[in-house]
Amino acid sequence: MIRVLLADDDPLVRTGLKLMLRGADGIEVVGEASDGAEVAAAVREHTPDVVLMDIRMPVMDGLAATRALALGGAQAPQVIVLTTFDEHGLVLEAMRAGAAGYLVKHAVPEEIVEAVRRAARDEPALSPSAARALIRHAAGGPGDRSELARQRLALLTEREREVAEAVAEGLSNTDIGARLHLSLGTVKAHLSSALAKLDLDNRVQLALLTHDAHPRP
Repeated sequence: MIRVLLADDDPLVRTGLKLMLRGADGIEVVGEASDGAEVAAAVREHTPDVVLMDIRMPVMDGLAATRALALGGAQAPQVIVLTTFDEHGLVLEAMRAGAAGYLVKHAVPEEIVEAVRRAARDEPALSPSAARALIRHAAGGPGDRSELARQRLALLTEREREVAEAVAEGLSNTDIGARLHLSLGTVKAHLSSALAKLDLDNRVQLALLTHDAHPRP
């Protein structure tokens, strides 16, 4: 069962999400928070696997709450930012804060449910517009960012870099294992080691760094 925490200052939004997720197999809404400042305590109390996090909240916004959760390391839940704001800069800021996904609130219910399941599997969960924003970022001018990214990736072993490149292509752990002829456990071990060496919180950040190191013309 995937345990989900809802963080949104609008009670109607939380109610709608709760009703929608209640009908999805294998997903349970275990708690709610009405502000980012309440999220850390709610996570400790309910131990969710995934947090659906609004960005604009009055006391502490969702990005600050996401950064705070990311400090929990491997024990932190996956965060999917769910917002009405569909902006390139916010997508990048959310990913760098540690979010595993980014969806807009007008996404169809099936997309939100699938995003929760993907995040619980430690896979990126991005709306098409968010994915395009990351692609535009990766295609931007290389400059110093590209060189710095290459220097950081040089800390990885050859196999860890292969895993990182596959993550940047959007492959799941299962697909990475099939490509590199590795067991699922070995893929996860290489991924965890790469994230630790690079001081990153999740595979989306690893994909961003890999894209920065190898920008497309």
